[in-house]
Amino acid sequence: MLFFGIESSCDDTAASVIDASFEKDGIKYKLLSNIVSSQTDVHALYGGVVPEIASRAHAESISAVAETALEKAGIQWKDIEAVAVTFAPGLIGSLLVGVGFAKALAFSLNVPLIPVNHIEAHAAAAFLEHPELSPPALALIVSGGHTSFYSMDKSYALNEIGGTRDDAAGEAFDKVGRVLGLPYPGGAALDALAARGFEREEYKKIKLPSPSLPGGELEFSFSGLKTAAINQIHNIKQKLSLSEDEVLPEKTREDIAASLTNSIVSGIVEKLKTALIKTGYKRAILAGGVAANSHLRAAAQEVCRSLGAELFVPSIRLCGDNGAMTGVAGAMMYKCGVKAGLDLNAYASDEAAKEYIDDLKSKRGI
Repeated sequence: MLFFGIESSCDDTAASVIDASFEKDGIKYKLLSNIVSSQTDVHALYGGVVPEIASRAHAESISAVAETALEKAGIQWKDIEAVAVTFAPGLIGSLLVGVGFAKALAFSLNVPLIPVNHIEAHAAAAFLEHPELSPPALALIVSGGHTSFYSMDKSYALNEIGGTRDDAAGEAFDKVGRVLGLPYPGGAALDALAARGFEREEYKKIKLPSPSLPGGELEFSFSGLKTAAINQIHNIKQKLSLSEDEVLPEKTREDIAASLTNSIVSGIVEKLKTALIKTGYKRAILAGGVAANSHLRAAAQEVCRSLGAELFVPSIRLCGDNGAMTGVAGAMMYKCGVKAGLDLNAYASDEAAKEYIDDLKSKRGI
């Protein structure tokens, strides 16, 4: 069954064609196309995503992105059997562009319209490249807006069991990266800086708090860590008689990046270990934009190995926002019988998205 996935929750306009085969032991996927139009260069001028600019850019590019995805898949519009679209959470203006396009497409093709939660789509990306993966499983989504744990049951449904009380890991990386003078987004550059910093011991002298909150709950707080890292940068600049606009020496930036990365990664995997022990799961999914961080991937793999659990992580190209993950999640929702009407709306919050899906399931007796 051919699913057309549309993603526009933030600043990437994406579309994909997924061939899903529904079998007794699960769903098998084949990726036919995955097109992503990035707005990074535009938003880099402002040091972050500007919502109004993002939504306008989506409107300008979504038709071309969709046509390219269809062309790369080697099919025609009449071959599409369902349209899946990210409807929440995210930037409301950006989401509305994708939802509006998806509704028009589903109506014109007379095919089912499948609403997809952006967070669940990140977890679904792992199934595309790991056919051996099957629920139940623990899912850890780490991105610019989320750092949360989910329990995935046999129906592929996600239930949040813990997360951050304030900022997310990705936001901490980006904000500190910007203060360090790194280009937006700062994730990849910080990853490389940290790798060089870890080669020495000096980074350990820069003390930063752990985002892992004490106790047995699966909770984080990244706001204090972010503030502490930025204060450290300001203090070091003062000692070196540097202005706020001047860049720290390269080795100092490497040490700060290493210290920040160490705090974030160690804090996350500490709770990952707790989550695996509490749930008893032997399969874990690590997904989201920050799952591309090499240090987090390695540390999570080590924790899972020590507990006899398997870790499934999407390739780097599927960690960021993309249409493929939406298509896969759409197939999962379709299997559960979830379909939306043409009254589908976009929602900025995850809570509103869950309420909509629960209401939809209730009305359809799912």
